[in-house]
Amino acid sequence: MKMSPEVIAQYKGVFVFAQQVDNEISGIAFELLGKAKELAASLETKEVTAVLIGSDVKGLVDQLAAYGADRVIVVDDPELKDYRTEPYAHALSSVINEYKPEIVLVGATAIGRDLGPTVSARVQTGLTADCTVLEIGDFPLVAVPGKEAEQKHNQLLMTRPAFGGNTIATIACPDNRPQMATVRPGVMQKIDPIDGAKAEVIEYNPGFTPNNKYVTIKEVVKAVSDTVDIMAAKILVSGGRGVGSPENFKLLEDLAEVLGGTVSCSRAVVDSGWKPKDLQVGQTGKTVRPNVYFAIGISGAIQHVAGMEESDIIVAINKDEDAPIFDVADYGVVGDLNKIVPQLTEEIKKVLAEK
Repeated sequence: MKMSPEVIAQYKGVFVFAQQVDNEISGIAFELLGKAKELAASLETKEVTAVLIGSDVKGLVDQLAAYGADRVIVVDDPELKDYRTEPYAHALSSVINEYKPEIVLVGATAIGRDLGPTVSARVQTGLTADCTVLEIGDFPLVAVPGKEAEQKHNQLLMTRPAFGGNTIATIACPDNRPQMATVRPGVMQKIDPIDGAKAEVIEYNPGFTPNNKYVTIKEVVKAVSDTVDIMAAKILVSGGRGVGSPENFKLLEDLAEVLGGTVSCSRAVVDSGWKPKDLQVGQTGKTVRPNVYFAIGISGAIQHVAGMEESDIIVAINKDEDAPIFDVADYGVVGDLNKIVPQLTEEIKKVLAEK
């Protein structure tokens, strides 16, 4: 059901769901605040609001202020100690109905992928999932001849891969508010923290009465993993199917060791059982932004490129000179990785030894 222009005009501001787990703010919240600042600057309203939901979380407000929140709405209640769909959805949808934001951004985490669609249904608006680009612009992107007056301005344009990554779709929600999107961790950039920044704090509690939609958490079991976080790595040495075998990843591990980097991989490697899912880069893996990204034996399918194209420097090594990875690489080497990677490792060792 479309909203009238008069109702749409009541919705102002950019809101960010500031995810926290165990009273620690997730990195995606800071990334979304950075993007929210950009979006707010393009709109009439300059204010960015973080929505902080949990139990005894008021002490986290200053961190959100440091990363760009002008205002923090705190929904603090014992029922919100651990994430459960029903109380969290009630909290966020109540905030939206009360404060009427124009835009709501949610991280595409395990929590956000559950919370975002639930909330969008409750407030009767649309949601675009897994966005890689967000900007303010006109919709339709190009005015239809003879219908220029129907083109709407200052819309949130939400871009995401579609059809398995084979095309890119730009989606808008021109007739309802808020405009909602989930965004992958690692896609947006957080701002440098502002020392001493303070935010206006609003404490809001819509009331929580457990019902038959409330689940009971019997036990929380935290998985222990020896896998490093590739999203935090400054140097990634990434291998694809072209590496040939799990044993050949020793070549990449040696290179990563001398560089002080981390090994990652493509989906084909995970599907083959050579490396764990936590090391996968790409549309169905993780989005990374290292200073240097080595793509070794990786063809460069759009699904993989979507997860690493924002790397500062991309170095590709592949025996196929027509591999798509060379289209995004800053430096490319055509040849046998079994010969090139060991030689590169030895040369780097020599350079480091001279220092």
